[in-house]
Amino acid sequence: MNNRMDYQRELERIREHFGYDFMALALVEPAEYQYVIKWKNAAGNLNDRFKRIVLQSGKGIAGIVFKTGKSVFIPSVYQYVGADNLFNYPIVQSEKLKSLGAVPLWNDARVAGVLLGGFREEQLMTEAMMRDLEALAHRGIGELNGKEVM
Repeated sequence: MNNRMDYQRELERIREHFGYDFMALALVEPAEYQYVIKWKNAAGNLNDRFKRIVLQSGKGIAGIVFKTGKSVFIPSVYQYVGADNLFNYPIVQSEKLKSLGAVPLWNDARVAGVLLGGFREEQLMTEAMMRDLEALAHRGIGELNGKEVM
């Protein structure tokens, strides 16, 4: 089964269903001494720069979600991040996101990925949309089963 295509189709479907400007999936890859997080698939992207972003645990949106296992809700990038700190959030910068939510994708009690939904205008990400994104992640996507506990 070709999971790359499954993830791509799933992202496009979710983006269309919820009306996001941008959807992306980051997956965790084992590196030599620790894990790295890479954005693997995106829908509604402005360019392919997301493919070159590599994050350490705790860095960037995906790194924070991976490290904490908790969602990140940012109704206003400028209030949350600040213009002078944007370089720490490469996906936000390269995709010109102004409002977003990112949720952990669990697989067998470990965070295996991060699902991000975003908008290129402020205040479009709402708490209700966050709950929908979290519910979607708990159901699982592709091979990621959404289970936080074994």
